Amino acid sequence: MRKKAGSAALSGLLAALALTLSILEGMLPPLPGMPPGAKLGLSNIVMMYAAGTLGLPLALALAVIKGGFALLTRGVTAGAMSLSGGLLSTLCAWALLKRTRASLSLTGVCGALAHNAGQLFIALMLTGPAVAAYAPVLAAASVPSGLLTGTALKLSLPLLRRACSFLTGDTPPKK
Repeated sequence: MRKKAGSAALSGLLAALALTLSILEGMLPPLPGMPPGAKLGLSNIVMMYAAGTLGLPLALALAVIKGGFALLTRGVTAGAMSLSGGLLSTLCAWALLKRTRASLSLTGVCGALAHNAGQLFIALMLTGPAVAAYAPVLAAASVPSGLLTGTALKLSLPLLRRACSFLTGDTPPKK
């Protein structure tokens, strides 16, 4: 019983953490050197953790919750972009972490690239092909932001593992 309740509590805490990081990131001023509209993707830290340790269904559920939150707080376009980018980056992280021996840094960069690709797809659907010219700029911004989120996850893994162990009564796998 404790394991089931602990898993539900962990899922709720991860969803709250992802939303909180998203809100905090929205409050940050534009970062020097980053192109307009590009963000660090701090909530992707939570998605990578969930995809790598808790499984694809929970990670995708978190991406849907985050997309729904964007829909409710920022509108249809932001919700669609968050959902498309979040689902693609979560699938990418899961594939790299579960099917290969990719590092967290590489996973972060590939996740950021996938997130931007999902968002660009929605932007293409809404505005037309001219927005594709922005793809190289977003791809270049994916490298530092992905390295940052991968490094942040690596540094926070011990804390996340302890929380997971405490809530569920077992220890999650190392990767």
